[in-house]
Amino acid sequence: MLEEIYYKSLDNEITPNIALELVNSANQFELFDTADQLRKTIVGDKVTYVVNKAIDITDYCMIGCKFCSFRNHENYWMTEEEIDESIVQAKSVGATEICLFGGITEEMDINYYCNLIKNIKDSHDICLHALSPAEVYQTAKNSGITTYEALKMLRDAGMDTMTGASAEILVDSVREQICPNKLKTNEWSQIVKEAHDLGILTTSTIMYGSVESWEDRIEHMFILKEIQEETQGFTEFVPMTFLGENNELGKISNGATGIEDLKVHAISRIIFGKVIPNIQVSWVKLGLRMTQVALNCGANDIGGTMIEDKISTAAGGGFGGYLSTDKIKQLITDIGRIPQERTTKYELL
Repeated sequence: MLEEIYYKSLDNEITPNIALELVNSANQFELFDTADQLRKTIVGDKVTYVVNKAIDITDYCMIGCKFCSFRNHENYWMTEEEIDESIVQAKSVGATEICLFGGITEEMDINYYCNLIKNIKDSHDICLHALSPAEVYQTAKNSGITTYEALKMLRDAGMDTMTGASAEILVDSVREQICPNKLKTNEWSQIVKEAHDLGILTTSTIMYGSVESWEDRIEHMFILKEIQEETQGFTEFVPMTFLGENNELGKISNGATGIEDLKVHAISRIIFGKVIPNIQVSWVKLGLRMTQVALNCGANDIGGTMIEDKISTAAGGGFGGYLSTDKIKQLITDIGRIPQERTTKYELL
C-alpha cells in the first residue's frame, strides 16, 4: 500500500498533480490496494445496491452526441400507459427506484415532464430518479424559463432525485469533439448546483475511454469534488466506460483497457476520499467478473438491477438487461463482501 497517499486521501490533500503521477507511474497493484484499503476505512465491507428499473421514454433526440448508439435505434416514444405498465412490472419484483430519462426533443417542455412526473407519483409510491442536467437545460430552453425555475417545478411535481448523466467529460475541448451540441461544462455544473440548492440530490458520473486524456479525467473529477465540497449534494460517483459499438465515436476509439477501467475506479476513490464516499461500478458496462475486480479496487456500490437498460445494450453492452437481487448477492458474497440493499439516497434497507 502507498501509505503516504492513503493518509493524504483521508486528509483531503490529494492534488491533480499527485493523482496524475499515481496513474502514470505508480505500481498499478499498489494503486489498487491503496484504493481498496481506503474503501474499507471509509465505508467498510458492505457492497450496496438498489432494486431499480430504467425507463427510456424515447430514442428520438435532437442533440446528436457522437458516442450515442441509442438515438433513433428503434424509433419509439412510450405512452403514459406503457410507462405505467413498466413501473407496475418493476414494483412486482421489488423495485424502489425508477430511472426516468431518454432522448431530448423540442416537444419536451416543462409541462410535458411535470404532467408525466405528477401522474407517475400520483399512481405509484416509488422513488423517481429522473432526467439529467442536459434534459433540464433543454426543457428550460423549450419553455422559456430558467433552469432553476424548471428544477423547482420538476421537484414540486414529484421528481425525487436527478441523474448525474450528460457529464461525459467536463472539459469543453473534449465536449466539442464528442458532444458539440450538448450543454457546456459550466452549464452542467450550474444546473447540478441549482438542484442541490433545491434539495434535489444527484449522482455524479464520468464517461471515459473515448478521446480524452488522463489529465482530462482528473480535471473532471476535481470539478465534481469542488461541487461536492460546496453543496454536499452528490450521493455517489459512477465511472462509465465508453462503449463504441454502433456509434460514430467508436470508429476512432477502441475504448478503455481493462487496466484503465480499474485505474479510474481506484483513482476516484483516492481523489474523493471521504468527500464522495460511494464509488459505484456499472456492471452493465464492465460485466460481472470485472465488476468483482473493481469492487476490490476502491468501489463499494454495484448500482442497481437495472431492469431494461436499452442505452448500454444499444452501444454493445452485452451484460445489460437485468441482474436479479439473488445474483447481485451472490456476486458480492463470492468476493467475501456483505450485500446491502439501499435506497436511491443511500439509506440502508
